[in-house]
Order: sequence, then structure tokens, then C-alpha cells
Amino acid sequence: MKKILNYILLSFLCIGNLTAQQTPAPKQTSNYSIIGATAHIGNGSIINNSLIVFSNGKLTYVGKADNAKQSGTVISATGKHVYPGFIAANTSLGLAEIDAVRATRDFDEVGGYLPHIRSIIAYNAESRVVETMRPNGVLIAQVTPRGGSISGTSSVVQLDAWNWEDAVINLDDAIHINWPSNFSRGRWWLGEDPALKPNKNYRKQVEKLKHYFLDAKSYLTGNKATKNIPFEALSRTINNEQKIFVHVSGEKAIVDVVETFKKLGQKNIVLVHADGADKVADLLKTNNIPVVLERAHRLPNAEDEDYDLPYRSAKILVDKGVLVGLGMEGDMERMSTRNIPFYAGTYAAYGLGKEEALKLITLNNAKILGIDKSTGTLEVGKDATLFISKGDALDMKTNIISDAFIQGRKLSLETHQTKLWKRYENKYKNQ
Repeated sequence: MKKILNYILLSFLCIGNLTAQQTPAPKQTSNYSIIGATAHIGNGSIINNSLIVFSNGKLTYVGKADNAKQSGTVISATGKHVYPGFIAANTSLGLAEIDAVRATRDFDEVGGYLPHIRSIIAYNAESRVVETMRPNGVLIAQVTPRGGSISGTSSVVQLDAWNWEDAVINLDDAIHINWPSNFSRGRWWLGEDPALKPNKNYRKQVEKLKHYFLDAKSYLTGNKATKNIPFEALSRTINNEQKIFVHVSGEKAIVDVVETFKKLGQKNIVLVHADGADKVADLLKTNNIPVVLERAHRLPNAEDEDYDLPYRSAKILVDKGVLVGLGMEGDMERMSTRNIPFYAGTYAAYGLGKEEALKLITLNNAKILGIDKSTGTLEVGKDATLFISKGDALDMKTNIISDAFIQGRKLSLETHQTKLWKRYENKYKNQ
């Protein structure tokens, strides 16, 4: 009987090991040199036949191949490409595991004004969805809450960690606001007309949001007789130490966002989605307001817009001098975050060009998320967060990664998906 129990316990242990997340890579202890690859720096420049050396998690040499500068383990990458780790902005990655299982979804809280909610507390470093990002080169993400008028704060994490404390790169980097829409639909389940119509409460909703900030500012500068935790959480925002990501769509709404927050004295504004931003690009450039676009694979919002406007929107804004990044909010966003390089590739195909499109998910996103001093490009002194691809990493047919590193730590690229791929590949090979 005792032996049977031991066998049962052993079987459970084996099953647990089969289904668990990959063990995070150990700290870098020896140098690495990657030689012969085409290095895509992430700032628009390329180095052919490059040499990249990193030690103790930091890049120590980035330039032309030079045998004298090699050290440590040498990785021959002739004919391959080296990229900075891709950065996904505005995603709820790690905040939910299975959409159909409510207990695994932790990206939204009850209530409308929730500046004190911190997404990082709910981030699951053990997520099996998170591990599927790395084989496509997505190594960093901005973990963002959803829902309400003020959703809470996001944080930027690297995607190979034991827990959220290990994962954090930029803690509580921004607060997220869902701007009221100019239009609304009737509630069909109450017998209302479901057609799109002007939102009669738009102005009231904007004023309510504006007065919430004014009340918070009054509280923070006045007598705090009664502690107000949500207002306390807005302290860094009010002092312009924390960015405000405003999720907004529509030309008029974008103008209202810019004017409202300018009157409130808020300077660190980032627009998310920003459909219609191409029509007010000069306003955004003048006020130094970046835009985090969503995926290009969507329909135009108006019947008189060009069919390919969503695909050209990045090109239009970049040409106007607006800093543009790429986010992942939308259907299946957590699972689809691994496809962010291919969405950038779509923008590249519609006029932006490969190296400029690469900046959307490297340097530009790093600047917008406030981490460009440590990552986003392959430059000496920055983190050795990078990967080697056999081909163009923005093309799903050639994005085949052989090696990846986060802060110099060599990652495992094995996931439950790659295991299934190899399993069934072998099945049909043998038939």
C-alpha cells in the first residue's frame, strides 16, 4: 500500500513538472559574443557583419566584427539577424490565463475611478501564455489594467521571472484613463435602438473626469483630515512624475483630451488607440504627445475613410513627427501579443519601411514606457535583452529564433506550444 501511495505521489509530481512554466534562466556568469549577424540596432540603423559582446547582463561592444574584441562563449550567427527584445505596450498579458474561466481573469476591478489599483500585484509570472511570447522575440511588456473611467496603473516587466518582483523593469509607470466616447449605442436588451448615435452625456462625463482630478489636486495640497486612498494614488500623476495613458478615439475627443489636460497642468500624456489622430497630428506634435497605436488589422471607422487607412496610420503620424508605438489591446490580446512583430510588419508594408516599423516595438515603445535608458536598442551600456533570428523577425515566415537573452540570461525557448508542434511534426514525418 505504501509503495502504491509513493507511485501516485511521484506521478503527480511528474505531471506538475510537465505542465509548469519554464524555470527562469540563471544570472549571466560568463561573457557572450555574437558574431557575423546583421544587427538591427532598433533606432533605424543596421550593422552588417556585426559583433555584439555582453557581460554581466550589459552590452559591452556593438559594432563591426572584430576578432580581437571577442570574449567568452562565441555564437556564430553568419546569415542571421540580431534584434533588441521586442516590447509590447498596453497589454493585459499575465493578468488572465483562460478567458472562459472567470477565476483566472484578474485585469478589471469593480468601480469607475480606480487610480489606486496596481496591475503588477496581479501579474502572474508563471503564466503559460507569457512563456509563448519569447519564441517570437517579445521579451518585455507593459502590463495594463482594463475597465472603468480610471483603470489603475500599469507596470513594465521582462518576461522571464520567478514572480512579479523579479519581473519589474518600471514599476507603476503610468495611470490609464478611458476617455468618454462621443458616440454610444442603445441597450438592445432594454428595447433601446442599438444604432450608433451621439452620446448626450459626453460633456457631463468629461466634466466629471476633470473635476475628479481637480478634487484630487485640492486634496493633495490641502488639509488631509480624512485619508482618501484613490486621491493619494494620484500624487505622482498630479506632480507630472507619472505618465497618463488616455485610451481615446475620435478627432474631437482627442482634441478635448489635449485641451483638458493642458488646463489641468498635466504634461506627460500618451494617447492609446487614437483613431483619428492622423487628422490632428500637428496638434499632437506641437504638444509632444506620443501615440500607442493598436493593431493594423482592422476596418476603417467611417464609411468615407480609405479602406487601407488603418494600415497607413503609423506612416502618416511618423511623417508628421509624432512618436508612435504599438500596443495590443483588443480581442484575444494576451494570446495575440506574441504576434506584435507581425503587426509592426504590416505597418512596414504600408509605407513605413522595415527599420522604422521595428522602432514601433523597440526604441519608440521604450521611450513611451520610460525604459529607453536601459533597453530598446543595441547600444553599449544597455541591458543585453536581445535575440537571434534566422530571418526577418517582422515576417512570420522567417521569424525563427535560435537564441534569446534577457539582461544577459540565456532563455529557454521551449513552451507547451513548441512541444506540441514538434510532437505532431514528428507524427506526420513518420507517415
